[in-house]
Amino acid sequence: MTTILLVEDNPMDVDLTLQAFDAEGLANAIVVCPDGEDALTYMVQHAEESDPSLPRLVLLDLCLPNVDGLEVLTAMRAHPTWRKMPIVVLTTSSEPRDIDRAYASGANSYIVKPVDFDAFADIVSALNLYWCQVNQSPFPAEDA
Repeated sequence: MTTILLVEDNPMDVDLTLQAFDAEGLANAIVVCPDGEDALTYMVQHAEESDPSLPRLVLLDLCLPNVDGLEVLTAMRAHPTWRKMPIVVLTTSSEPRDIDRAYASGANSYIVKPVDFDAFADIVSALNLYWCQVNQSPFPAEDA
């Protein structure tokens, strides 16, 4: 089973994301980190490519307590294992400055969360299809 790391502090957005995965019939294991500090701890605890809990995809909010999403992204890109991890910024901000900073910090994709549940479920389905099924993982042992 493919693990996805969801870094999201808003309980309603966490619930919405989990509901969208469920509504789309997706059986991914989703690990939730409610703030940037927890995400960095998770990264350190799962630092080896052979770790079965190493996610295949990170969905990262930018507006996080303790350590913001851009700091998390920068730290992940500086880590020898996590620098290869696909990281999708999934946030409410459509500010050009945030988009630019996310890509400059190493985001693989930037998606503004839609308000409509069906539109959000479509995005979740597309994310899963591309990043977890079509895209070749940078961690080939994980797919064995």
